Amino acid sequence: MKNKKILVIGLGVSGIACVKGLNKLGADIIVYDNLTKDKLKEKLGELEGINANYYLGNDDFDIHDIDLAIKSPGIKYEIPLIEKLLYNNIKVISDLEAAYLIAKSSIVSITGTNGKTTTTTLVGEIIKKSNRKYRVTGNIGFGIFLDALSAQSDEILVAETSSFQLAGTYDFKPHVSVITNITPDHLDFHHTFDNYIEAKFKNVNNQDSKDYAILNYEDEIIRNNSNNLKAKKIFFSSDRVLDEGIFINKGKIYYKDNKNSKDLVFIINVSDIFIPGKHNIENAMAAAGAALALNISPDVIRNVLIEFKGVEHRLEYSGEFNGVIFYNDSKGTNPDASIKAIQGIEKPIILIAGGYDKKSEYDDFVKSFDNKVKALILLGQTADAIEVCARKYGFNNVYRVQNMDEAVKLSFELAVPGDNVVLSPACASWGMYPNYEVRGRDFKERVKYYGGSKKNK
Repeated sequence: MKNKKILVIGLGVSGIACVKGLNKLGADIIVYDNLTKDKLKEKLGELEGINANYYLGNDDFDIHDIDLAIKSPGIKYEIPLIEKLLYNNIKVISDLEAAYLIAKSSIVSITGTNGKTTTTTLVGEIIKKSNRKYRVTGNIGFGIFLDALSAQSDEILVAETSSFQLAGTYDFKPHVSVITNITPDHLDFHHTFDNYIEAKFKNVNNQDSKDYAILNYEDEIIRNNSNNLKAKKIFFSSDRVLDEGIFINKGKIYYKDNKNSKDLVFIINVSDIFIPGKHNIENAMAAAGAALALNISPDVIRNVLIEFKGVEHRLEYSGEFNGVIFYNDSKGTNPDASIKAIQGIEKPIILIAGGYDKKSEYDDFVKSFDNKVKALILLGQTADAIEVCARKYGFNNVYRVQNMDEAVKLSFELAVPGDNVVLSPACASWGMYPNYEVRGRDFKERVKYYGGSKKNK
């Protein structure tokens, strides 16, 4: 990319990483963001000393000598600047594709509607335990482009990859890919479910026979679209014994490498996996598959799965006050993720939900309450839609609040000993928070505040 004229669109985490990396590569950098200089003061401070031409709040500049554009993942293709670039046959790629083009390292790419963060973190921990060099990157960290540039050839890049990033790839080919599951999400961005599926399968489509694809056998969409993949497939199933792959039999997880072989590789007792819920058993199986593809021993995998206590914002234990347990599941940014959270909790639930409208349907979400959810506290843009759906199915114990402070305060008033209060919004955080992390931390701070002087048991 040296001396190439490259446009970076958007100054989020990935955009800043791209500008820093392109500067090291000696590119001629142009930066566009729809926000003005005043609103980007802090971010521009991170780029101080880097020679670039900035167009902030203004897309009226000459594009005809631009060699390549790298867009921030969440920016939609329908913005006028990107439409103009594509009309003039200027390639627009994601930071994931850009990272792949410069990477010296092997890449493990983990995607799926849900379970990405937990699986990615688990794979990183397993590699760490095996004493190999690695970096956890992608949607986790400070931008995959900069990580790919600075990583050595003997490091493994463990990347959580979103449908936004994958949609902007062309040549991307990880050595190990994982697809945890696929259910409708981000349809405001992809417009159709088919487009969303197509984006997710860009994680595996370019792989060859030297690569590995770790796939959820129980996901019909994944299973039905995997027939023509060239990678070695390692399926995992939480519901049936497979002829070949990773499966559960009599409470134990095994791996069978060849359907004609009688040899089973023991991985772990299901009961020894610390993090709760069937979805986390599946995440553990997916991580085990990726680790096996990297020739990591089952003993190392087992030790990590026993010790791993989960990730922040994913059914994260957030305290117990007067016999009421609080869980932060702010990472539940779509209905399917929140369904899995509800399924993972056994006791009566007071559920806090609602947020940004991604054009999701909430029928299955409400149906999953299944006498486990005793009260529903709603906030955000989708509160109306979720309440209408809840009442349609006869669930009427619904409360409306304006913000997280009111939600947590009300949950303390409603809860009795033995209850679980779970923040699992089934929606993105945008419009109320910059991201789900800030939302989750706000929840935890409110829990701590209203827990007051009561001792955390």
